[in-house]
Amino acid sequence: MAGWNRNGSDSATERMMEAENNRLADQLSGKVSRLKMLSLDMKDNVEEDNRYLDDMGSDFMSTTGLLGGTVSRFTKMMDSGRGNRKMMCYVILALVIIFFILYFIITKSSKT
Repeated sequence: MAGWNRNGSDSATERMMEAENNRLADQLSGKVSRLKMLSLDMKDNVEEDNRYLDDMGSDFMSTTGLLGGTVSRFTKMMDSGRGNRKMMCYVILALVIIFFILYFIITKSSKT
């Protein structure tokens, strides 16, 4: 170790290596700062997505309740009597006819 400081060129080399180390340390510090910012942005995005998914889950739960009520009312209507069944058949028949009329109108308009 004593031989390191014998020449002036050794101290110049040491200063040059120290300057290079400082430069590389500064570059590394910049890269670490960028990675930190990226990870914080990712954290913010994940938290926002989690809030969105929680809201969506509550919306699905309310929709499930609404559909469950509709199905139970439909079942009651179908079970209530013969007059309602007849009316339901007319409604279904009308919807099927309207569907076919719209289908033919759309296919004819797309051909021209």
